[in-house]
Amino acid sequence: MHVITTDLTSAETFSSAGVVPRATALDTARTGLDVFLPTLAKGVIVRRRAILRLAEWLQFDRRAIRRMQDLRARYGTGPLLLSIPGRSVALIFDPAHVHRILAETPQPFTPASKEKIAALSHFEPQGVLLSKGSERADRRRYNEEVLEPHAPLHHLSDTFAQVVDSEIAQLHSVRSGGVLSWQAFSQAWFRIVRRVIFGDAAREDKELIRIMFELRKAGNWPFLAPRRTRKRERLHERILEYLRRAEPKSLAGAMAHIPAGPETAPEQQVPQWLFAFDAAGMATFRTLALLATHREYAKEVRRALGGAGEKRYLKAAVLESVRLWPTTPLLLRESTAATEWEGGVLPADTAIVIFTPFFHRDNERLPYADRFAPELWQNGEPPQNAAFVPFSEGAAACPGRELVLMLSSALISSLLSHARLRLLPGSALKPGQPIPATLSHFHLRFELRRLRP
Repeated sequence: MHVITTDLTSAETFSSAGVVPRATALDTARTGLDVFLPTLAKGVIVRRRAILRLAEWLQFDRRAIRRMQDLRARYGTGPLLLSIPGRSVALIFDPAHVHRILAETPQPFTPASKEKIAALSHFEPQGVLLSKGSERADRRRYNEEVLEPHAPLHHLSDTFAQVVDSEIAQLHSVRSGGVLSWQAFSQAWFRIVRRVIFGDAAREDKELIRIMFELRKAGNWPFLAPRRTRKRERLHERILEYLRRAEPKSLAGAMAHIPAGPETAPEQQVPQWLFAFDAAGMATFRTLALLATHREYAKEVRRALGGAGEKRYLKAAVLESVRLWPTTPLLLRESTAATEWEGGVLPADTAIVIFTPFFHRDNERLPYADRFAPELWQNGEPPQNAAFVPFSEGAAACPGRELVLMLSSALISSLLSHARLRLLPGSALKPGQPIPATLSHFHLRFELRRLRP
């Protein structure tokens, strides 16, 4: 860990090394217009339908990637400080630097940045991502014991797969061979999510999702939206009601058997799962679009259904979907101490920004940047010389990664066992063409053709 302390030797090192490069005010302004403003406008906590449609039409992410490439050509591989009054902000350009930052989390790169605290505290002020010290360690331990990130499959996977099958079988578009829209898909997806987290009693609890949605909308305006304390308390009380019931064969049921201390705040860990499952639904729906427009791979998937290779093919497709369109466009860290880099010293209290679309779709460095390349994930891990971090990595990696991939894969498997999919016109994604940098999941529509018994 390359941390600079405050002793005399370190001060001399700081002085001799100098500070990492800083972008000009003009380049900072251009970065704000091309990278930050479009990303924030689309909605980081809740996606904005109209803005995302505009972003797809104008391919905002393509422009943002080009701006990042231009900055790299001008200033090198970074880190690069931006000229922002009142806040030290650094952009990352080198995959090795991404891996270092994520590996050295939470010290000296804490995930609890000021910006993240401002956004997520609207619905989970005691969530693990906003925690530090012993509280973070306890809450991380609790999340991992519930979600089982290190297990090949969650111990409730069979039950969860049955939940998925039952919800897909009840989709009207599947039964009738009709059209599957995002609205119909997302309703089924959140019925699955509620049953997985809380049990069958929560299946129709749309009020829970509505409250969560309103609080997340406020999170889109981190420092500007007022805290809706009463609504947040209603959310936590509603969650606690389900946790007290602790339905067997649900995550709530598993939580009942896991030790929780006064610092754990179980009801404030659950909102992060609801938030993450929203992103997982987007990724799953986009994966269906990739399979519908890449028939050869879809044929391989169909041949593998029910066999030993099914999970590998489907998991690779979902991971590739999140590479192509990251559901977390900004990975944020904050330096708790000055740190040394090849280009100089990065000051303490610097907001570190990893713009994931740049690392996933850098067509100057990645020959497969703009094509569907599920083979990248066939061995379970991406190339070491890249920085594909769809679920982050290191000590702050998403503890629900394997559970999300299992549920997404199970849904796609269930859907494909009932019907064939055709992507209807109206999307930027076209068969045989380069993959668009921005894709609105809201505007994907599929024709479903029922399979003959």
